[in-house]
Amino acid sequence: MSVVWESCAGGARVLRVLGDTPCPVVPHAVDGVPVVEIGPYCFADKPVTGGTLWPADSADTHEITGNFVEEITLPDAVRVIDSAAFYNCRRLRRIALGPTANSFGSDLFTNCRSLQTLELHADPGEPTGLRRLLVAISADVTVAFTGGARLFYPEYFELLDENTPAHIFNHSIEGEGYRMRQCFAPDGSLDFAAYDASFAQACVGESEEKLCKLALGRLCLPYALSDDARADYEFYLTAHPDAAFTLAITARDETAVRLLVGLALPTARAAAYCAQQGWSAGAALLLGRRHKAAKKMYDFDDL
Repeated sequence: MSVVWESCAGGARVLRVLGDTPCPVVPHAVDGVPVVEIGPYCFADKPVTGGTLWPADSADTHEITGNFVEEITLPDAVRVIDSAAFYNCRRLRRIALGPTANSFGSDLFTNCRSLQTLELHADPGEPTGLRRLLVAISADVTVAFTGGARLFYPEYFELLDENTPAHIFNHSIEGEGYRMRQCFAPDGSLDFAAYDASFAQACVGESEEKLCKLALGRLCLPYALSDDARADYEFYLTAHPDAAFTLAITARDETAVRLLVGLALPTARAAAYCAQQGWSAGAALLLGRRHKAAKKMYDFDDL
């Protein structure tokens, strides 16, 4: 893999990545210079001009752009991601980046309809640029901290209603995902207590699937999870076992299945669904629980 780059303040700006993989790992340095910025339209299927090829003798000619891109891992030192860097990457499902990224251009994820996960190489309690990054994503997205936390942010909608005679626009926002995206401390670190407190209101308007995804994320990696918040999440999963098991089994998430089994939820339908999905490991977890729970029945001849 090779890159086209140019100098910028503090290091190198990557303008284009070349290679044959749809899941590129952008190098931490080019020609001895740290990569600190991702240039405009870097992964977009749109021509870019200028820059220097590194390594200079590289034979790579295929541009990793547009619908070819599926996953991108950026260097932890990247601070700036310029406008439209991922424009029209319709198959992009995951981006990994470090905690120092805190300056983002406009239209970053326009038409990135498959984006599901932001992976942050950071401790969940440290300041990051996540709040600014989430502003660019109104669709469903999961944020996974490599330090041990997973948070799901539901989709939200911004609406403008025009009062025609007065030519006045009323701005409204629908979806609890917007409120959840505001749960940050002034230093940029996540406010987990505020995020958990928004769950009660989310239960009013969000779907079972999304609420189970939110609850499982917090319970499987319970960073800074209070006893009250844990009880709320567990109560919801207990009340919606089918949706919870379906989500965990579809994702092949053994940790989630074990958690649900630990809540003593009924497993008969879940085991059948595992069989339909052809997931033997999940079925073994569920059947093991059922066998363990079965009590020995004695009759007179056993005495």
